[in-house]
Amino acid sequence: MRHDHLIDTKQLDRADIENLLDRAAEIDANPGEYANRHAGKLLGLMFYEPSTRTKMSFETAIKRLGGDIVDMGSVESSSVKKGESLADTTRVVEGYSDALVLRHPSQGAAKMVGDFVDVPLLNAGDGAGHHPTQTLLDLYTIRENAGLDDITIGIMGDLKYGRTVHSLAHALTNFDVRQHFISPRSLQLPRSVRYDLHESGANVREHTDIEDVLPNLDVLYVTRIQRERFPDENEYREVAGEYRINMETLEGASDELTIMHPLPRVDEIAPEVDDTEYATYFEQAHNGVPVRMAILDSMLEEQ
Repeated sequence: MRHDHLIDTKQLDRADIENLLDRAAEIDANPGEYANRHAGKLLGLMFYEPSTRTKMSFETAIKRLGGDIVDMGSVESSSVKKGESLADTTRVVEGYSDALVLRHPSQGAAKMVGDFVDVPLLNAGDGAGHHPTQTLLDLYTIRENAGLDDITIGIMGDLKYGRTVHSLAHALTNFDVRQHFISPRSLQLPRSVRYDLHESGANVREHTDIEDVLPNLDVLYVTRIQRERFPDENEYREVAGEYRINMETLEGASDELTIMHPLPRVDEIAPEVDDTEYATYFEQAHNGVPVRMAILDSMLEEQ
């Protein structure tokens, strides 16, 4: 991958993706060989929204590569609380860092910041926009469990506001994948995303009922209905809890089905599913470390 920044998955072609996933597999198999590759490097963390897995896996990744972090901390404890702009905060943290990770509630924030920073920038989620590093660990998990060609994947839940969905759908157009999107009508894919997918030649179908497509799926990617993205609380209440996977639901599924979830979950996957062969979402979260190590290794080696 020869990009200064990783802002969205549209930057990546099949070769870019496969090279990163191959590197992640090497790291996963032999992490010790990468232990000091980037000793002395500092990764600046700028998280304007809460995060558990993304933030901790980036911190783990840079430390396992021999580097360390400088962390802006929470918005409440930073100068953002005093009214400091995103541009000014970024310029300050950039001065302390060899690369930056930004999560921000505003769609397009990472692209804006990327226009003026000189160190590599990784988008860790920009509102309802994109989350490319999550997509890469998702693709790694899919490849490990089902392969990435000649498969059928169902993506279910919040397709309107779900940045993980938007990023993954675009990335999957690089492979021979049949994509089925399952959601309430009010949370269907945005028109702009649907248009881009069709322009890319994607094999896309939309549904409101999981039972219509479940028996044909190799992978089911479940997402949370994101309360924090809804401008209207009443709109959220109308769809909350409408889509839920439990053992009864799975009676019609293939024995080889892989169930994924970017986490956190609320009630969209019943805990009883956790101990089945279907569940790979905790493996998926674990894969964040080798995949983000691969991304950082690739970007920092060009510095």
